[in-house]
Amino acid sequence: MGAVRLAGQSGVRPSWVLAASTQEAPEASPKAKAAKQQQQKGGGGGGKGKDGKAKDEEAITPLSEDFSRWYLDVVAKAGLADYGPVRGTMVMKPYSYAIWETIQAYLNARFKETGHENCYFPQLIPYSFIAKEAQHVEGFAPELALVTKGGGKDLEEPLVVRPTSETIVNHMFSQWVQSYRDLPLLLNQWCNVHRWEMRTRPFVRTLEFLWQEGHTAHATAEEAEEEAMRMISVYADFATSQMAMPVVVGRKSRVETFAGAERTYTIEAMMLDAKALQAGTSHNLGSNFAKAFGTQFLASDGTQQYVHQSSWGVSTRLIGGLIMTHGDDKGLRLPPLMAPVQIVIIPVGVKKDEEREVVMAAVGKLEAAAKAAGMRVKVDADSQKTPGWKYNFWEMKGVPVRVEVGPKDVASNACVTARRDRPGKEGKQMGVSAEPAEFVAHVSALLDDIQANLLAEATAFRDSFIVDVTSYEELKAAVADGKWARGGWAGSDADEELVKTETQATLRCFPFAQPAGPHKCLMTGGPATEVALFAKSY
Repeated sequence: MGAVRLAGQSGVRPSWVLAASTQEAPEASPKAKAAKQQQQKGGGGGGKGKDGKAKDEEAITPLSEDFSRWYLDVVAKAGLADYGPVRGTMVMKPYSYAIWETIQAYLNARFKETGHENCYFPQLIPYSFIAKEAQHVEGFAPELALVTKGGGKDLEEPLVVRPTSETIVNHMFSQWVQSYRDLPLLLNQWCNVHRWEMRTRPFVRTLEFLWQEGHTAHATAEEAEEEAMRMISVYADFATSQMAMPVVVGRKSRVETFAGAERTYTIEAMMLDAKALQAGTSHNLGSNFAKAFGTQFLASDGTQQYVHQSSWGVSTRLIGGLIMTHGDDKGLRLPPLMAPVQIVIIPVGVKKDEEREVVMAAVGKLEAAAKAAGMRVKVDADSQKTPGWKYNFWEMKGVPVRVEVGPKDVASNACVTARRDRPGKEGKQMGVSAEPAEFVAHVSALLDDIQANLLAEATAFRDSFIVDVTSYEELKAAVADGKWARGGWAGSDADEELVKTETQATLRCFPFAQPAGPHKCLMTGGPATEVALFAKSY
């Protein structure tokens, strides 16, 4: 590529058939409630296999001891990612990429349902394009990587390695859009982007990451606003119904609005350390980029008009959100709709060859029944590992349901099931019928219940960490206690920056779901028309 230098950075759940480096410095331990909740979910990981390793040698760092280290341990030991040779990059392993493919499959279908078409724009963008929109270049300058040489020669103009595509998209839109008959233009691309981050964390913040970015052009401001709102709703539905990750949907403040946009909408999720994660955004760009690139069309009344635009995207950051919303001291806990493996079947108690033959025949029957029902199934028949080692291994990877089959189970035409979200005896059920239809009905109900339970747990946890405040002193106390502060806000941009400087909390959004007024601004004491959420974030 040449020399690169730093420039500065549906509410309806589908059936199971359809559902388809640098490391950040360790953080302080999570707050007491987060730790207590995780301790109740179960401790330990690891296990003792035939190699004789003690349990603690393979265990991950307890969540309550060091949240940052816990997260990195889970990423590594669950086989999600590894560090790339370039500082701040990561290699996505097959298990995490399978999760990304599930995200792609669902969202791609939703995008096409709403009339969008996939396309692809070049990764290299002339620097002059970035500079055309003043707010845009100012917002992204610290994160840009520039290519200055190609083919052994200095380039006439530096090329930006794509941080986002609004500029190159508008360059092409200005050539494609001539008349109101060419509108609306509804495009999406799946690609990688580069942003030169100083402090990185796998999936959450890396120099390169995968995402989708939608770009649309409309004849009216109203259509662009409708599009931006429609897509943030798609993201919110996906996070809640598929990831079992509750989100607060709202509008960003002026300070936090995307560089070059009129308005930015967001979905904000709470992680188990009570920090906020911006999980997806949608922007009403107005005509700002259109004016910078001369993207005009001949309206039906014969006048020349600038197009109105939106852009929106989610990224592999969602995988980080999945880990930090549901994980525990045993590793991942994946919602069934997101799990690459929904069911793992493990033969147990086999001591003789004839027993193995009979048990494996029963295992094969259960596997075939589950696959025929559209479930994602894995059989772990590795004779070199003990059942206990396998239990811990698949618990680390977050598989929602484990099925155990032994000689005694076969004799009674039964099996044992264990659910990942409820450790120990509470989540285990003996004597489950091995008749294909009855087995499938049982496991399908389990998967549905686990999906709902994980959402309920995460929602209850989030709600317990949001507190209402009426003054700046109360906000500072809430943030210091690891909470999200919710209160009336009519403060200035300078007031917002003061909060950030003094508390490290940012205004996450003005939630769409607003409590009944009247409201008083927590900073000025004057009247406020909206309530805002403040929190520390990733």
